[in-house]
Amino acid sequence: MRSTSRGLLFALALTPLLTGCFVAGEEGSGSDANGGSAGRLRVALAVPPVQALSPYSNDATVLSKLSVAEGLTALDQNGAAAPALAKSWKQINPTSWTFELRKATFQDGTPVTAESVVDALDHANAAEPKPRVLSDVTLTAKADDADTVTISTKAADPVLPLRLASPALAVLAGKAYGKDGTVSPIGTGTGPFEITKLIGKSKVALDRYDGYWGGKAKAPGIDVTWIADGTARANALRGGDVDIAEWIPTAQAKLLDAKTRHEVPSVRTDSLVLNTGSGLFTDPALRAAAREAVDGSALVDSVFGGYADPAQGLFGPAVSWAADQRVQVTGRAKAATPTQVKAETKGETLRLATYTNRAELPEAATVLQQQLEKAGFTVKQDVREYTQMEADLLAGKYDALVFSRVTLLDTGDAVAYLASDYTSDGVYNIAGLKDSEVDRAIKSAAEEGDTTKRRQKIMAAEAEILRTDAVVPLVHEKVVQGIATDVEGVLLDPRERSLIDVDTHLK
Repeated sequence: MRSTSRGLLFALALTPLLTGCFVAGEEGSGSDANGGSAGRLRVALAVPPVQALSPYSNDATVLSKLSVAEGLTALDQNGAAAPALAKSWKQINPTSWTFELRKATFQDGTPVTAESVVDALDHANAAEPKPRVLSDVTLTAKADDADTVTISTKAADPVLPLRLASPALAVLAGKAYGKDGTVSPIGTGTGPFEITKLIGKSKVALDRYDGYWGGKAKAPGIDVTWIADGTARANALRGGDVDIAEWIPTAQAKLLDAKTRHEVPSVRTDSLVLNTGSGLFTDPALRAAAREAVDGSALVDSVFGGYADPAQGLFGPAVSWAADQRVQVTGRAKAATPTQVKAETKGETLRLATYTNRAELPEAATVLQQQLEKAGFTVKQDVREYTQMEADLLAGKYDALVFSRVTLLDTGDAVAYLASDYTSDGVYNIAGLKDSEVDRAIKSAAEEGDTTKRRQKIMAAEAEILRTDAVVPLVHEKVVQGIATDVEGVLLDPRERSLIDVDTHLK
């Protein structure tokens, strides 16, 4: 293993909640990209843009994977908050922190100032819906002088410096923010690579930004193609059409040359999310029946080819402390029998959704359909590309979703994930869960500043969530990334928000 040499980039190492370190891929291809100059990296990503690469959508991780934009902070290799656009900070009182900015410029040539930071955070606060990282907090930013920003929260936020490392809180140049609420990162970031052209949901081109404060990137640019089909991504790598292909399907992994196959421990948990807000699963007994019917361990070998572990809860082995802190789940509803399920549902169809961007999920959905039908449900699948169904998922138009979630994606802290996905007003609450005990448990964890006690409260909140049967954890994935044999410096990140930085290049 090697650590990234740029500890200040936001393509950085793990959170304090994780074990391990980033690994640099040692292999790659080396051809020109779409007619570009030699040395450009060719990359195949899996999930096409939802909102034209807006940081306020799931697209934020693309900006971090490609080193386009940065926030005030990053995460160092020990998982602590590290300087990025802010060179230092201090806590003034429980609810206020000051950040001193470094000398840096946006890719349009304008300087990074305290006012530009305030502007960026104000736009994030005003976004509809809010970025997931702001689900449980409201930030107020004030420019003290040209290089100093004070950020305050209504309640104490012990992990604010970690929160500000989220890709969703990237600081962009003023021209990025449209009056209609749109946000464009094209030529407005601060990272070592600048977006120069976005072609719908199919391609994006990036050139090296030589004005980057952290030094000149070794690669002259990046050419990205979105390939939603996992087999096609693997074939593109095998055929020499790309240098890096993310999320290789497990069925394809063993078909790759061993030198191009890189297994990454992951904080990704695959679950069956049940819609508690409308439809069949407003009934706790039917949710319990679904939980009893589903056996995630059956997926480990049959669907994931061994590249997964049976689910232990919402947090798996990559979150090293979770198992020791796990709380026993009590108070669950009694499961309806198959006869009762048939009587209660009266032949109504269970709408089971999943998406094609991760090849294993449709296969998993088929196995789960069989398990649920044995429990008395009548099941119909709806399988589409993720960007085509996100709005419907958030609107509660499905009964259940086979879902793959990076649980520590949004911040270096698990509370933000729990708040966005499971609190009553969470912005990513696909389960439609509204449970006062869950809300109370997550709020208690959010307010706790002591690391050990915070972890204990996170696991108590996990138990409260599992009690509701709003989510049934299935497996904890191991991610396979494809890297051709003459690429150096690829970041293999268990949280999947880092991929390319200033050191990534063709040999």
